[in-house]
Amino acid sequence: MQNKVFSSNKTLNVCGRLIHFDTPKIMGILNITPDSFFDGGKLTDEKSILRLVEKMINDGADFIDVGGYSSRPGATDISLEQELERVIPAITSIVKNFPESIVSIDTFRSEVARQAIEAGALMVNDISGGALDNKMFDLIARHHIPYILMHMKGTPQTMKSKAEYENLIKEIIDYFHPKLNQLHQQGVADILIDPGFGFAKTIAHNFELLKHLDLLKILGKPMVIGLSRKSMIWKTLDTDPENALNGTTVLNTIALLKGASILRIHDVKEAVEAVKLTNFVK
Repeated sequence: MQNKVFSSNKTLNVCGRLIHFDTPKIMGILNITPDSFFDGGKLTDEKSILRLVEKMINDGADFIDVGGYSSRPGATDISLEQELERVIPAITSIVKNFPESIVSIDTFRSEVARQAIEAGALMVNDISGGALDNKMFDLIARHHIPYILMHMKGTPQTMKSKAEYENLIKEIIDYFHPKLNQLHQQGVADILIDPGFGFAKTIAHNFELLKHLDLLKILGKPMVIGLSRKSMIWKTLDTDPENALNGTTVLNTIALLKGASILRIHDVKEAVEAVKLTNFVK
């Protein structure tokens, strides 16, 4: 009998739309937050949101990931109502103006995910992997939509203190295995994994994870990789997030060569170019 947890997913069924991962895809980041580490406060109204979405789509984004809860280390916790006020109008507007777009909701709250799906979101990106809301897996199973399962320990407020591992890669694989099994038992077929660069991981952990990223292929799931302008880049280069685009492209290229299926990114054009070029040497 085939082991469904370790079965290989080469495609993603997004509400009847089949996405093939023979070529890696691009997920554009749309943070509707005042305090995200790079783009916080830049999207303040519908016009600015739609302008950025249009640019990302024109540059080649396959997905738009909408988030209203800053998950940078130590970020301020916000209420359910605040998160909903940020993301639901944005998703509604994006779906209305770009009906062919695939919108993902970046949230760990099942109620936010539920209302986002009703507004037109077609995927859920959960930084907590279901750990911060025990209703999330049931929601995903009920709606039969793709789910990005990320590795994190603790919460955005506490994760820095939990960056301790005896065997980083083994512990990440051990984290994913029972969650994948549970999701499969609930009938969820379209699951992606995100190893969670920067989430409960030191800079050294992040580079160790990138070095051994190909070992996560054992889980048989498409990998979503979020390295965009993160501190492992700009702190190592002694610069800042604004000047971390070149470093982002370098690390994205390594991730692509090690099996990334989706790059979650602020700068879509440069990521699309990285995919095109690495395709010639894979």
